[in-house]
Amino acid sequence: MELATNTPVQTLGDYAYEAVQKHYKKILKWEKSVKKDEDPEALHQMRVGMRRLRTAVSRFAIALDLAKPVSDKNIGKIARKLGSLRDLDVLKENLEKDYKPRLSHKEQTYLHTAFDAIAKQREQALSLVLTTLKDEAYKSFKQSMEDWLEKPIYKDLADISIGQVLPDLLLPEVSEFLLHPGWLIGTEFVDSQLKVHQNWEAEKIEQQLTKEGETLHDLRKQAKRVRYQMELFGDLYSESYAAYIADVKSIQDILGSMQDSVVLTEWLENVFKSDMHSHLHGLTKLLADNRYQLWQRWQPLQERYLKIETRHGFHLTVLHPKESGFSHADETNAQKVG
Repeated sequence: MELATNTPVQTLGDYAYEAVQKHYKKILKWEKSVKKDEDPEALHQMRVGMRRLRTAVSRFAIALDLAKPVSDKNIGKIARKLGSLRDLDVLKENLEKDYKPRLSHKEQTYLHTAFDAIAKQREQALSLVLTTLKDEAYKSFKQSMEDWLEKPIYKDLADISIGQVLPDLLLPEVSEFLLHPGWLIGTEFVDSQLKVHQNWEAEKIEQQLTKEGETLHDLRKQAKRVRYQMELFGDLYSESYAAYIADVKSIQDILGSMQDSVVLTEWLENVFKSDMHSHLHGLTKLLADNRYQLWQRWQPLQERYLKIETRHGFHLTVLHPKESGFSHADETNAQKVG
């Protein structure tokens, strides 16, 4: 089955096509700059394009008939290669801008070892990215993408009005986000009521991050997936929907920064071994202080999203798109049901 793509955006297929095309174009826009290794921002944007395309392909799989090279799995492989290089750029940027200026001259000098290690690892990661962008798998991905965009093929569900299925698309992802075990870290049940532990000392927070850091990081990844999917339909919802997107982005950013700090600490410990705490005591303290401050920013959001009112409000907002998201046929059917 084939659908015309020049009609007004109303069906599930229309939205799917628009999302896939938009994110693929973003990938192509930044590809040359990434190959030339001109600007870390180019790598960041291309990686984001890959991630968003992967989300679109995965979430719209019910409506799209795509070739294997454009599968969620294959896009993920390419995105991870870009991600490994990007992670080193973030690590270097964090060290240079956020921490190095606040260290003693002695520690700044000692930190040169870390920058040398980053440079060596980055050279290897860049080589892998350049190889990936030249290999047959990537060429096949691009060709399959071009072919599909020129002559898209859909599944039967693509014909359905977007307004008719929009809540069904979004609610499973929102529910998975709200039911994630990461929300329960640092909480306990008291008389059947969930309580968030307040005023933890830094040492206790460090213990929790050591024990539960991966779970929080996974919550951050789920927040990213929810945000990417919700942003596809922002024009079909009211301001309250935009407010929830903003909250999800804040959760993603805070937990992401927390994870970056943990990863940076582990990476430095691997580079400096036992010398880390003796020669970089100031940096060690700054990293711990950073995680402490991020935890303070995380807890109000955690507490808010553990409340029944917030969770119900989130679901109700998703359940009620603006009327413009519905076709005339939808309105007629709603009247009949009423």
